[in-house]
Amino acid sequence: MRIENDWLIDDKGRKLLLRGVNLGGSSKVPRTPDGATHLAEHFFQHRDVSFVGRPLPLNEADEHFARLRHWGFNFIRFLVTWEAIEHAGPGQYDQEYLDYLSAVLEKAGEYGINLFIDPHEDVWSRFSGGDGAPGWTLEAVGFELRNFQETGAAVTHQTYGDPYPWFIWPSNGDKLASATMFTLFFAGNDLAPKTLVDGEPVQEYLQRHYIASIQQVAKRARNMAHVVGYDSLNEPDPGWIGLPDISKPASVRRNGPTPSPWQSILLGSGYPQEVDIWGLGSRRASKRQWLNRQRVRAWQEGRECIWRSNGVWDIDRNGEPHLICPDYFASVNGHTVDFSDDYLRPFANRYAAAIREVHPEAIIFIDPSPLCDTLSWGPNDAKNIVYEPHWYDVITLVFKSFKPWISIDFRNLKVVLSPLLIRRSLANQLRHFKERSENDLGGLPVLIGEMGIPFDMNKAKAYRTGDFSAQERALARCLRAVEDNLLNVTIWNYTADNTNARGDQWNDEDFSVFSRDQQTDKSDINSGGRALAALLRPYPRATAGKPIEMSYDMKKRTFKFKYQHDPEIQSPTEIFVPSYNYPNGYRVIVSDGKWEKDTAKQILTYRHTTSQTLHKIKILPEA
Repeated sequence: MRIENDWLIDDKGRKLLLRGVNLGGSSKVPRTPDGATHLAEHFFQHRDVSFVGRPLPLNEADEHFARLRHWGFNFIRFLVTWEAIEHAGPGQYDQEYLDYLSAVLEKAGEYGINLFIDPHEDVWSRFSGGDGAPGWTLEAVGFELRNFQETGAAVTHQTYGDPYPWFIWPSNGDKLASATMFTLFFAGNDLAPKTLVDGEPVQEYLQRHYIASIQQVAKRARNMAHVVGYDSLNEPDPGWIGLPDISKPASVRRNGPTPSPWQSILLGSGYPQEVDIWGLGSRRASKRQWLNRQRVRAWQEGRECIWRSNGVWDIDRNGEPHLICPDYFASVNGHTVDFSDDYLRPFANRYAAAIREVHPEAIIFIDPSPLCDTLSWGPNDAKNIVYEPHWYDVITLVFKSFKPWISIDFRNLKVVLSPLLIRRSLANQLRHFKERSENDLGGLPVLIGEMGIPFDMNKAKAYRTGDFSAQERALARCLRAVEDNLLNVTIWNYTADNTNARGDQWNDEDFSVFSRDQQTDKSDINSGGRALAALLRPYPRATAGKPIEMSYDMKKRTFKFKYQHDPEIQSPTEIFVPSYNYPNGYRVIVSDGKWEKDTAKQILTYRHTTSQTLHKIKILPEA
């Protein structure tokens, strides 16, 4: 696999469309002891953990990779975390985990599945409400992890308990713990120059350790041809970088207690604050509540708040805190900062160079920030790059229900009504990423790194009734938008140990397209799959030219594809046709040329003629 202009192509020059999954959701938490986020026991014993068995036990690998291959997935976004590699302490790499990881990656190759490594994180760390970075990174800058709940520095499932409010975890990105760590990671040199760790500038300390840990993975994977590259960092967060006034609310991530950044700083230093309480999707705060009446500090004994040390605030003569620079995070030396270009871009270039010291041919997949996707890329930046934004159907995600007549445009949060307008809106939302690539990134290939639906929608009704029709329609709506734009996608997600009760084992999310709880017949490779009528769709795996248009009607099971051939390519076009949706076989109608079925491999091979340049293929179910 290699890049040619804005396409990924194979060794025969054919343009590829990648269909795959993220493997897997529970990779965010340790397997030993069980790190599922609803379990509080052992939570703070973060140095003595093991991720061996994430994303799946080695003795189950054949089963899962065989299923993914049978389902037609030719690509995997393979999750690892920094914590999995370096949880014991700085420079202490878990060799047992790296050995396990090598074995699982090799197993994927045995099934002909290409993949890229995703160093995953959400809101920095498990200890700030997400996953990714080891606990010692927070301790190294002075945080006391056990005090985050009382100080409002983070809302974690482990310390909050059940029921954990749906989709509250993203709000941690604006709170003290996560926002501080990301600000230090990306902009510590500019915004925290007085903060050192073992005499080293904090930005250099954090980036150096992170990159070195992923290099450990690259050393294991560099000779595996099916490991094509590495994500730079999942959903990089700006923290407080760029905020014009920290005394005001930070962003749209309002859910539950929502202190402003200034209130977060004060809470972390033991000053009680009355904060707004927001409901998910609300247009205004519902009430106010006092936090940290016990005057607990989020900092270790004897450690000062980093932001006081760096001059953001201080204590006045009367012993009261006062904010010195409300716009501290907005500019550096008179320059108004832009997170994407001033900090994410240099980091991505540094990361690409470091990974290629180990794995020279690696493709680098760059996540933009979901909050401020202003990244630009040019001829002086690293080559061999894929643009990897994430996208979800907002209303289905936030409200965990599917309404065929309503959606929301993520770009402006405007409501869209009627199925026809929704289809256009969703297609336009994804087209936005292609336009971003063309206009601002030099025409990079685009892979939608995450796209999925909550399977426990409508209060998990499907688990009681067995009726997944709502999930099928919701997933089909999203995949249709991908097809309308001829995009690559890795669906979020496939979790080998998903359960109806606890979903993907992380923050009560339940996005997995597979679950043991739906598996009624282990001899049936499809058993355990969720919404397969929508998930398993025909698509051109490799095209002998340029794809022009494709569509799949889930109800009629009708697939249409149009492409313009490249006279330099001699190999045929290959289309995956899932037997699941065509149990009685299928008919093929073509504009020209010849075709051949391989029902065992579920592949339709098509050879066009050269008498015309535009070729059409239609697949319909047999009666």
